[in-house]
Amino acid sequence: MVVVLTRDVMEKFKLELLAGEEGIGRTIVTSDISRPGLEMAGYFTHYPANRVQLLGKTELSFFEMLPADVKLERMRLLCSQDTPAIIISRDLEVPEELIQASNEKHVPVFKTHMTTTKFSSRLTNYLEGRLAPMTAAHGVLVDVYGIGVLIIGKSGVGKSETALELVKKGHRLVADDCVEIRQESENLLIGSPPPLLEHLLEIRGIGIIDIMTLFGASAVRPYKRITLIIELEIWDPQKVYDRLGLEEEKMKIIDTELTKLTIPVRPGRNVSVIIEVAAMNYRLKRMGVNAAEEFSRRLDEVISSNDELDD
Repeated sequence: MVVVLTRDVMEKFKLELLAGEEGIGRTIVTSDISRPGLEMAGYFTHYPANRVQLLGKTELSFFEMLPADVKLERMRLLCSQDTPAIIISRDLEVPEELIQASNEKHVPVFKTHMTTTKFSSRLTNYLEGRLAPMTAAHGVLVDVYGIGVLIIGKSGVGKSETALELVKKGHRLVADDCVEIRQESENLLIGSPPPLLEHLLEIRGIGIIDIMTLFGASAVRPYKRITLIIELEIWDPQKVYDRLGLEEEKMKIIDTELTKLTIPVRPGRNVSVIIEVAAMNYRLKRMGVNAAEEFSRRLDEVISSNDELDD
């Protein structure tokens, strides 16, 4: 299971640690954030203890209205064994009862200068990105005319060589050999390289080359949304390949289905140019221009006119 440490959030948002230092290694396993208003009123029956607890002006002003004899008990209940962290927004004053309960239960308490709504939005986006479902694919990810093209195929079919040719044409490499893929939201797959392989490309006979060093910073990018999959395979004379493009093949990664094209490879075929055209044609289809469907319509019209002449 993918987890985020409370320490990661502290460093990312430059939070001020106020209490519970021993708990900054706690794990955050959900991107959901809780604003414990009902809990402040004493209702803990359905307390989402495994979420980050965010206290703003509303919660703390209500807390100040509570009788002195129940304040500490409420904060002790808030600082449960599963609570990853409690964060105070707007640089508000932190109740002494929270500091005491935090040190007793080792639940870290932080403070941020941001407003409650703004910080909640930023933290949610950060956690959704870090905790998104993830997988890895063997292939090459290239940004071609703004389209994230994942090139897959058997080892030795020429994926990296094709990517090198695309980079020479001005397109940008994202990842080679291993592509880490995160589903950050519905139908949104983001591909990135493992830190060890960032900017690197392996060419058989030459070895590993650094694309950014050879071609400059404009030849690489750290991540890209994947929208098109192209599989390279050795040309099989016995196989019938799609020549019109009317049928659209799909490939599922995690929970998202993507358009997949199969390109046969043999001497004399310029695969990089074919991938460029495939990316441009994909963009046209998204804009409502489908050459295959237009050809089919014209063909139907010709057949219909010929039938009328025969009659």
